Amino acid sequence: MGPVKRSIMIAGHATSISLEPVFWDALREAAAAEGLPLNALVARIDAARLTGPAAANLASAIRVWLFERERAR
Repeated sequence: MGPVKRSIMIAGHATSISLEPVFWDALREAAAAEGLPLNALVARIDAARLTGPAAANLASAIRVWLFERERAR
């Protein structure tokens, strides 16, 4: 299945993110494991990407964050 676009509120504004369903599922699981609402976790990933050396787009940053999280387990 192809990417699914969803609207997420970050810092008081809506942004659209397109991710494949497997990444949406993993993101929801990660938010639950962190005890955070999905929006809060996405906001944290967004803030980290903006302060990083090369700001990727948000969807890419989420995929990388999920990959690195899984690899660290």
